[in-house]
Amino acid sequence: MKKGWKFLAAALTGALAGASIYKITGKRQKKAQKTGRHIPYGPYEAAIKRPLDCILATGAVLLLSPVILVTGVLVRLKLGSPVLFTQERPGLDGKLFKLYKFRTMTDKRNAEGELLPDEERLTPFGQKLRSTSLDELPELINIMKGDMAIVGPRPLLAEYMPLYTKRQAKRHEVRPGLTGLAQVSGRNERSWEDRFEDDLRYVEHVSLILDWKIIGKTLGVVLRHEGISSNTSATMEKFTG
Repeated sequence: MKKGWKFLAAALTGALAGASIYKITGKRQKKAQKTGRHIPYGPYEAAIKRPLDCILATGAVLLLSPVILVTGVLVRLKLGSPVLFTQERPGLDGKLFKLYKFRTMTDKRNAEGELLPDEERLTPFGQKLRSTSLDELPELINIMKGDMAIVGPRPLLAEYMPLYTKRQAKRHEVRPGLTGLAQVSGRNERSWEDRFEDDLRYVEHVSLILDWKIIGKTLGVVLRHEGISSNTSATMEKFTG
């Protein structure tokens, strides 16, 4: 008898949760239609993705805290201070936020005081951090803060925003991600046009299944050290429109 009541309580709880999620989804879709903003693809994007990202990012910080601590100490010893690289990047709706990463480059400058090219500032230690994606771990803080998502288009330089076409600018209709469809399809080896098309394909088809497929593929890409550099740059070539 007790099992029957427990089953009934669980079923009612599930039904209420489902109804609540669909209600939130409907409200957010209607609001998006009225304001002309991006319409959430479904219940997952509208009501589940953000809380799930926060839970997973918090768990990852706790689980990986020894790795994050050791990496921070090594960056301080090998590259000096500051340990973190911070830069304003455009996020959801193009609003700027402060991105956190571990430093991988020195601050070497030429006689005019200008920073040297990436190739000359990227150290062997920094290259290892990039190849293992350990430099990206501080972005878990950005996810917890709500600046980013686990999966989404990567946050690019703010100076690129005026160069986007109207279609390319749609990549900012969702939160930028720690990883994304473009990153598991060649990363920095592919052309900007191909990467943008992957970003837009993601924006138009956000789903739980797609997110977990991308997360799974990301692990494989990181383990194989694929697509870290472009064919013409130590990192990625500049976008010129």
